[in-house]
Amino acid sequence: MSQGHLRRTADRLSLHQIDSVNVLVRAHYLPAFSRLGPYDRSLLDGAAWGPMSQRRLFEYWAHEASLLPVDLHPLLRWRMARADRGEVGWTSMRAFAAERRHEAEAVLERIRVEGPLAASDFATGRSRSGWWAWGDTKRTLEWLFWAGHVTTRTRRGSFERVYDLTERVIPASILALPTPGEADAHRFLVERAARSLGVATAADLRDYFRLKPDAARAAIAELVEEGVLLPVGVAGWSQPAFLHREARRPRRIEGQALLAAFDPLIWERSRTQRLFGFHYRLEIYTPAEKRVHGYYVLPFLLDDRIVARVDLKADRQGSRLLVQRKSFEPDAPADAGESLDAELALMAAWLGLERVGHRAV
Repeated sequence: MSQGHLRRTADRLSLHQIDSVNVLVRAHYLPAFSRLGPYDRSLLDGAAWGPMSQRRLFEYWAHEASLLPVDLHPLLRWRMARADRGEVGWTSMRAFAAERRHEAEAVLERIRVEGPLAASDFATGRSRSGWWAWGDTKRTLEWLFWAGHVTTRTRRGSFERVYDLTERVIPASILALPTPGEADAHRFLVERAARSLGVATAADLRDYFRLKPDAARAAIAELVEEGVLLPVGVAGWSQPAFLHREARRPRRIEGQALLAAFDPLIWERSRTQRLFGFHYRLEIYTPAEKRVHGYYVLPFLLDDRIVARVDLKADRQGSRLLVQRKSFEPDAPADAGESLDAELALMAAWLGLERVGHRAV
């Protein structure tokens, strides 16, 4: 697999959600594996955090914390401008847009002079192992990030974000692109969501880039009027749906993939239920004794159905892909187990693990 394959996948999805949990592999690596199979993860690292000549992705708040193609930067500047005015972002950060702005300017100036810095680089007189994680400096840096003054230059150690001035990270050709008005940006983002999702309700389209209902509603209405989105009905769906005019309609669907919890195909759980009749919840924040299916569960897609789920862990010391629990849906085909085992073996090899193992009983 080449950088071109990865770039086309990123463009099609529009974003890869970032999550810090590393029990299997960090979440942003998985959507490309689900679609491309084994690929060199250093290609994604280079596109996101490598030398400037390789940069094709940047970090920002889109669905959640996300990696996005750099050409989406102009479409999210309205959100950055709102953060700069203290209108979006977490409440604990908004003071840096007003009465505490001088503190943010001081942090920004230090980055301007010293170069890329992480929150731990501001720590003084205390352990750097985590006390700073959401102290004032981290909140200041995150407000600067929300407001577009800084972005992620690289990641360090245990995935700590290292910040730098946006103009030293985002390609100059991208920064030079005109900034669309909010309404135009919303329309472009809804269209990107429609291209990525295929058939989708208004709520699905809005959720992709976490737009406000009124903004998404207006964008959808304009795209329908322009013929970009086609209103459609889906059997069993209580809400009207929309299809991008260029969407492909295959006669049959063949393939198999393990899906990350944060994959765009299934991250909106009600959509997963509507599409596949599959009830799915990520249980990492559920107490162990109350978990139904396991800690880090990946659904298994076989052709056009989700037929199983498997709780996985990378046992790096033992070089095993550890299967903690495996369960099949009642309507799973007879060969689902064989297909799942093949996909698990493929994932183990991709992660550099020697074999698939099972939890000791």
